[in-house]
Amino acid sequence: MGRVIDDRDARMLLSQWCEAGDRAVGHRVRERGAVVVAEEILAGSSPLPASAGAAGRVPAGTSLDQALARWLAPTQSTASRCGARYVIPGEGEWPTQLDDLGDGAPLGLWVAGAGNLRLLALRSLSVVGARSATAYGELVARELAAHLAENGWLTVSGGAFGIDAAAHRAAVAAGGATACVLAGGVDVPYPRSHADLLARIRESGVLVSEAPFGAAAMRHRFLSRNRIIAALSRGTVLVEAAVRSGGRSTVREARLLNRVVMAFPGPVTSPMSAGCHVVIRDEGVHLVTSPREVVSLVEGRMPPADEGRREPVDELGWREKRVLDSVPVRSPAPLGSIARIAGLGLTDAMSALGMLDALGLVERRGDGWTLRRE
Repeated sequence: MGRVIDDRDARMLLSQWCEAGDRAVGHRVRERGAVVVAEEILAGSSPLPASAGAAGRVPAGTSLDQALARWLAPTQSTASRCGARYVIPGEGEWPTQLDDLGDGAPLGLWVAGAGNLRLLALRSLSVVGARSATAYGELVARELAAHLAENGWLTVSGGAFGIDAAAHRAAVAAGGATACVLAGGVDVPYPRSHADLLARIRESGVLVSEAPFGAAAMRHRFLSRNRIIAALSRGTVLVEAAVRSGGRSTVREARLLNRVVMAFPGPVTSPMSAGCHVVIRDEGVHLVTSPREVVSLVEGRMPPADEGRREPVDELGWREKRVLDSVPVRSPAPLGSIARIAGLGLTDAMSALGMLDALGLVERRGDGWTLRRE
């Protein structure tokens, strides 16, 4: 009797042969099952279009034994070495909300980390935005992710520079869990400078990818993984984004899935907030101004009745309040002086000043800062 493969093996093979998120592949798997689809490809009788990718990756005449030796055995060896597991639909760790993607749902996901993906994702929110984030944007992302962590929510993001990294770091620092959905393989740290951050994420949360081991983070994979970020979460928040931003792709995916979609406004003079303003104005995205509003909307509640009457200072974090108290009324004080009085490092003090400036509480005068005059 010849060798046979099961659904898990077939999905692992297909994930290496076919383009991630290809709806033609997903439709065929849903109709015929992953095992049949894999066997059709090996037999050279697959009706899938060449765009699905398998035609160029599986040489004609490849036997099952050859396929297992070439693709499956190395994959299983790498999984064991890097501590990753393959989660497929129907299993206990599979987040069923991913099924909302229909034919575009992942064939399976590589998961690395101490957390259980399905349990973590029961209360999850995606935090996305610009790679070239401003101090204001990073501060908003940190405050939001810390609030989510403190209230038992999972922060989902993509591990990139800027907003993604700020959200991941804040969630970890607050003792919470975070899920990083990668565009490349879970064994390939990307960006490489985030290797330490990704290692910390694994300690309490998870790294997630549908890409095979060794896969590079290419542009089309970033766009494809955005649908997973959107589907995995109950809502998506765009913190800061230019008009042309990958974060807006996640917003579109979340809207198609009927998830709650929100965006923070920013200074009207900042091009890095222009994308947020566009989606709020033209795409029916909820405008939010605080972490409390975000959680209220995702939970289906209206924000507290007094939310709209609160002064900007009421929503400040402890760093911003400390810096605000250190800014003089009349004579401008330099950054170093303000940081010293506030008892903060220069980076944290500058970030806080950026937020205070955006809220209209302080202003820059020459090389220093003062309280904004009415």
